[in-house]
Amino acid sequence: MLSINSQNGYSVARCFLLWSLMPLITAKGNDVESPTKILDADKPPSESQLDLRDVVFVIQSQRNSFHVRQAEKLRKDLLLQTQALQEHGDHPLRVKILSSQFGKNSSWIMFLEEDTRVKLQKLHEVLKKFDRRKEWFLGKPLHDEESTIIHHYAFSENPAAFQYPDFSAGWALSIPLVNRLTSKIEEEPLKSDFTIDLKHEVALYIWEDGKGPRLTGVPELCTIPEHNPRAQYCATTVSSQSPLCGQPVKSDNIFVAVKTCKKFHSDRVPVVKKTWGKQASLLEYYSDYADLSIPTINLGVPNTERGHCGKTFAILRRFLSSHVPNTDWLLIVDDDTLISLPRLQALLSCYDFSEPVCLGERYGYGLGQGGYSYITGGGGMVFSREAVVQLLASGCKCYSNDAPDDMVLGMCLNALRVPVTHSPLFHQARPEDYAKEFLAHQTPISFHKHWNIDPIAVFNKWLKNDKHTEGLQKSTKDEL
Repeated sequence: MLSINSQNGYSVARCFLLWSLMPLITAKGNDVESPTKILDADKPPSESQLDLRDVVFVIQSQRNSFHVRQAEKLRKDLLLQTQALQEHGDHPLRVKILSSQFGKNSSWIMFLEEDTRVKLQKLHEVLKKFDRRKEWFLGKPLHDEESTIIHHYAFSENPAAFQYPDFSAGWALSIPLVNRLTSKIEEEPLKSDFTIDLKHEVALYIWEDGKGPRLTGVPELCTIPEHNPRAQYCATTVSSQSPLCGQPVKSDNIFVAVKTCKKFHSDRVPVVKKTWGKQASLLEYYSDYADLSIPTINLGVPNTERGHCGKTFAILRRFLSSHVPNTDWLLIVDDDTLISLPRLQALLSCYDFSEPVCLGERYGYGLGQGGYSYITGGGGMVFSREAVVQLLASGCKCYSNDAPDDMVLGMCLNALRVPVTHSPLFHQARPEDYAKEFLAHQTPISFHKHWNIDPIAVFNKWLKNDKHTEGLQKSTKDEL
């Protein structure tokens, strides 16, 4: 059975299993009912038999048109594989699209990302190894090398002791575990304010301080490219390391706004100029002090220690004014953001600038209680011109200059019903704050923070032009 879960994709379980498990049983389109009895997992299944009728595939997608198309491609690929297996008589398949219920005899839910690729026959062989009457949480394990802010410094004494799944490889839950978790959610409403790294938070919720199962690593769930020779041993792979959907967006069609302040003019701004700033055709620095040597522009908004909402909204207004060239895309970054503009140009080839696009690393706030998603500012916030037009036309504004700009924008976009689109290639933190295996299959676009690192060395190692972006950046930078 196949399903595309398009309820904001990564935002799906930002409020966690409340959105990512319960809709599997009760959702049709974007309507979510209140589930009662979930599945009948008490029927005694055969320990040795499993066919693909027992597996529900959930493709976690997003509302943006590019992501809808990607999810549909994966769905069609899975259907073609099932048809081929049926024709060869390899499996007694009964594939149908998820509607209000997916059947009482299912044994597994398999979660897939849009770029996950699946070999159904190999996956069938893998799942047969596990007793489906027991609680199982399966995936490709990741672990932290050191305690990290994105995981709230969990397991600080031994970060490597806790494993969580790499969603790109796919991950699976047995139905007995799904039933128990759903009952738990119904009885104990989720209380977490912030959702930062869903895959880690999912694993913590399932583990439940030792009361639930830990992640079981499955070697056949892989994140190597699907055409890699080693992929023959894998049940899952990834489709591509570097998104490119056509001609990259030209550098002079992206206006870059760097937020800074006087106290960082001498240390952070030079890093921008020595690294990624050279890649920009249109770039302005916005500060609380006009320094002609950089140059910076004073937007008339006093500097604040945190938040910067007043400055960000002034940038949005300036972007639509006659003071800057008319471009389709706006990128807003901090002065300690490290970013590859050629890689961003390639990624933006996948998006339609005529749509309201808000792109970056997505966080969530209060999602279990009807909250909202937002693009976290440190990794870079990308807006199509249409998104900026709709934001400002709505009358949305800061409640104070030092309000958190990314969260205020998230509230506004939520009110407008404009989707916030997540890309795992943007990073709010440093490379050291992410699992090595997680970054190994990425071509990252950005990182954030200079704390305890050499930012120029980090840029050269992780973000400098490479084979993925050669030839994308030909023009020279013209600072306005």
